[in-house]
Amino acid sequence: MPDKPSFAYDYKKENVELVRQTCLYVATKLGDLLDDLVVVGGLAPSLLIPDESLPAGEDVHIGTMDLDLGLSLAILDRKRYEDLTLRLERSGFTPDENEEGNPTLQRWKVSTSSGLKVTVDFLIPPSLDADKGGDLRHIEKDFAAVITPGLRLAFQDKKKVSLKGVTLMGEKADREIWVCGPGAFIVLKALAFHQRGENKDAYDLYFVIRNYGSGVDEVCKCLSPLLKEAETKKALEILTRDFLDPDSVGPSRVAQFQYNEPNSELQADVAGYIKELLKTCANAE
Repeated sequence: MPDKPSFAYDYKKENVELVRQTCLYVATKLGDLLDDLVVVGGLAPSLLIPDESLPAGEDVHIGTMDLDLGLSLAILDRKRYEDLTLRLERSGFTPDENEEGNPTLQRWKVSTSSGLKVTVDFLIPPSLDADKGGDLRHIEKDFAAVITPGLRLAFQDKKKVSLKGVTLMGEKADREIWVCGPGAFIVLKALAFHQRGENKDAYDLYFVIRNYGSGVDEVCKCLSPLLKEAETKKALEILTRDFLDPDSVGPSRVAQFQYNEPNSELQADVAGYIKELLKTCANAE
């Protein structure tokens, strides 16, 4: 997967909107497969927390530069991946290429009429004892998905969201899609932060914990059914290690993402929200 931009100013509004339009376009093409797909990654926060639901003066989510789609293992069991790839190809998608010009079978691209490229990354839960996070599961000769620990939790904690607007091809459309719920999102982002330590992952975590629903209690309500899972326990350990001290790497990287420099007020706020989440979840066990 390409590196995420490290700072908020790298996220251009028009590119972010293209990702949303791509998601809607994909939903119109994969209608009867949507129960085996879940939106994860950087588009999820803006779908879970629409801009209009935020209090006046609160910054909206910065968005994302690519679309991450989680695949359920049922797609393998039912051999439905052949239908998935066929429809992607018929919709104008092809495997992307890396810097050496080799195809990246886990990341597919589509181009707009103006020549802009949008990519979709496919993820899949581990299913074999030897599976390692970040490796590829080659599903067929021209299609793969990134093995992603914790992804199965996104199919346990998921929300159906209405996505309405214009597709990548300029068509008006309205579809319901499954989006990773806030509990599973926290787990996945904490695991991702442990793996790669990116500023954007820390920011996404903080944004969802701060802004979802009525407050931290509601986030914890979604996280509670997952607390006995090994991936959740590891995620909470990561949050404890990296986010409780305002000067630790988690809060510091949220500040780096938003301001490109330390910000003591923001870092204290990040640590405070993580502390409240951990305390609430501990009381729920």
